Amino acid sequence: MLPKLEGYAAALLGSLDKDALGVVANDLATLEQTVLARSDLRAVLSDTSIPGVVRGQIFRDLLAGKLHPTAVRLSVYAATMVPAQEVDHAIAELAVVARTLLTTGTFTHSGLGLLAARRRVGGFADAVLEDLDTSVFAEIETDLFSWARVIEGNLEVRRLLLDRDAALESRIGVTTQLLSGKVSATTLRLACYVVEGGRPRDVVGTLDFLSTHVAEARNWRVARVRTARALDDASRAQLVSSLTTLTGRDVELLVAEDPALLGGVLVQVGDLRLDATTRGRLGALHDAVASGRYFESALNRND
Repeated sequence: MLPKLEGYAAALLGSLDKDALGVVANDLATLEQTVLARSDLRAVLSDTSIPGVVRGQIFRDLLAGKLHPTAVRLSVYAATMVPAQEVDHAIAELAVVARTLLTTGTFTHSGLGLLAARRRVGGFADAVLEDLDTSVFAEIETDLFSWARVIEGNLEVRRLLLDRDAALESRIGVTTQLLSGKVSATTLRLACYVVEGGRPRDVVGTLDFLSTHVAEARNWRVARVRTARALDDASRAQLVSSLTTLTGRDVELLVAEDPALLGGVLVQVGDLRLDATTRGRLGALHDAVASGRYFESALNRND
């Protein structure tokens, strides 16, 4: 299973009670059979020309209201993150993992290399952070970074947490004991999963990776919008809908008015920049004229 999907599944499936887990396991098994029986659906899922975010949106639209919400989230994440040609196999793996957890009560983590284990922890964090307001992300980021520095500076704690021969329960117990009451429940859950889903010798490195991952997740959840004129409610809703479809995440708007843009909007979300302003279009025209591309294009017309 793709490491990020494994971590994401561990977070969602591990939070369900037995009855809900049974429903999700059945829903995923049904979805697996549906995909196998529908050649048109398999064709869409395996089409490498369709971006992962679009595949995820297609799945969300198809499955919403038909499956347990957790089964929908798992399927959408799989469709978004997994390479197109492996999506159907990933859904089958999710069905097996859910059924195994239901019957054994244990989520078995596969042995992974350093970078893959970090990606697994990142997938776990994706699931945990999805339901949180972005206002708490900065605190989580800071607390994870600080916990990494504590481990670095305390030989006894570092020796235990980095000991791959020490019992998992002992390492999680120490993490819980030292952090309980000092950080949020979300930070504690993430710190414990670094021990469970990461590599023992890379606890500090994984915590630093996770701190950065939280910061990047916040950047992709908050769209910084500059607009020449105030946006009405309908325009805001349309912009949120478009950005959510584009990024595959629920997006919050931070809007600032800037009359110098003349018209339109300028959007920055994550490392994506969208310039739909009058000033931007005039700037592009100026650059084209200055470089001679505009005149070359006009001279080459056949009309």
